[in-house]
Amino acid sequence: MSNISDAIYEAVSNSDESLRKICRGAGIDASQLSRFLNGERRLTIETMEKLAEYLDLEIIVRPRSKRRK
Repeated sequence: MSNISDAIYEAVSNSDESLRKICRGAGIDASQLSRFLNGERRLTIETMEKLAEYLDLEIIVRPRSKRRK
């Protein structure tokens, strides 16, 4: 996976739960998730965090390895 959005997209798409249940559980608007899945909009960091929490995903932020000069 190339980024957090891809991981969330995959987790939602592979979930056995309905989009409505995911949205209710994560506390987000269903139209927001639907537009994200359709490629019409991006998710805010806050929304990604809510979805990650609900979908039992861990978001890890760490420094990149130093680039060679």
